[in-house]
Amino acid sequence: MALTFSSTIHNPLYECMGRQELAALQLRRLKDAIARVYNHVAPYRAKCQAKGVTPLDLQQLADLRHFPCTIKADFRDNYPFGLFAVPMEEVVRIHSSSGTTGKPTVVGYTRNDVALWSEVMARTMGCAGITRKDVLQVCYGYGLFTGGLGVHYGAEQVGVTVIPISGGNTRRQVMIMQDFGSTAVASTPSYALYLAEMAEEEGLLGRLKLRVGIFGAEPWSEAMRRDLERKLNIKAIDIYGMCELIGPGVSSECECQQGLHISEDHFYPEIIDPVTEEVLPPGSRGELVVTTLTKEAAPVIRYRTRDITALNYDICACGRSMVRMERVTGRSDDMLIIRGVNVFPSQIEEVLVNIEGAAPHYQIHVRRESSLDELEVWVEVTEAVLKDDIRTLETLSRRIGADIQSILNVSCRIKLVEPKTIERSEGKAKRVIDHRKI
Repeated sequence: MALTFSSTIHNPLYECMGRQELAALQLRRLKDAIARVYNHVAPYRAKCQAKGVTPLDLQQLADLRHFPCTIKADFRDNYPFGLFAVPMEEVVRIHSSSGTTGKPTVVGYTRNDVALWSEVMARTMGCAGITRKDVLQVCYGYGLFTGGLGVHYGAEQVGVTVIPISGGNTRRQVMIMQDFGSTAVASTPSYALYLAEMAEEEGLLGRLKLRVGIFGAEPWSEAMRRDLERKLNIKAIDIYGMCELIGPGVSSECECQQGLHISEDHFYPEIIDPVTEEVLPPGSRGELVVTTLTKEAAPVIRYRTRDITALNYDICACGRSMVRMERVTGRSDDMLIIRGVNVFPSQIEEVLVNIEGAAPHYQIHVRRESSLDELEVWVEVTEAVLKDDIRTLETLSRRIGADIQSILNVSCRIKLVEPKTIERSEGKAKRVIDHRKI
């Protein structure tokens, strides 16, 4: 079976390449990447020396496991440009994370990096079935955040009509969506739900021409996908990426929605045990670690994404044979441990969207009382339920608590709140409020 990725980017080299040939290409590029980082990024070279490895120790792909990982703290410790592998005069673009938990993660791009980013995002468009006939409304933020410009450049490479509206002013977003005839939307999944809510309030939900959405930047569940597809009458496609790797474009679902195809010619994935850092066998669930194979300005070796997933090497029904990563179920560092039980917000979301009367807006509060951790879930109810008597609300609260305990094997308090109580997000939804002093 030929190894293909995208019908949008015609590349005969990859269309006729099998797994063995891909592995050979990856090894060549991996050797170049490790040598480049070792020679030009002093903090990573120091890590290698402490571990007793050099670029000469990489003779086969399996040898990568012997090299040290890069973590987010490395970016902050070497802020702002300490992990760049090229002189600043070769850097044509700088992006960064929000820095809400400390110093921002800063990444640079050469001209070749920007071209690479455009290519992998064009592949994302191809995976989602977005073509030059579409009008794409980009609701990701522009500026230092990688989402807006990453999607924008890839779409323009395909020839899509782009509306660079960015985030915010949701009522205007919905108006533009109708007036400009947007057929595709790019945003976080939680913001897409907010758009649907606003469109319904404005009486425009049935007038929109949307047919597809590409959603990323936060974990979301299959239940939320179904909710989005039903409310917006679209096919909801999961996309994946992060600032430290390049931005969006690392992987994307195709229209089969059976996992996200990774651009393996540019990003080499591994799955590790998040505690021991041991590389796990194919098919195992663990933390995704990614090495950039072709980035020039800010390449990273074995970057710990903290995202929990698994890799599937079977050929997809669409014909693409590059490895697929399963939907991210949470992050190893976002994982809550409640009385010895591992809890991901997406698991609670999966419960809520299947309960009639519960709106898809929630917040998880964690407190420590005496020596025990206590979980409280705030859930918005629908207007219809709010009009019912107190017994209906009590029944709904018990149902939510029982279903969460059944799924998670942990008890929690349920607090039902009125519609619009929980703050809406135009970016990543803030799902967890941790009040513990740990």
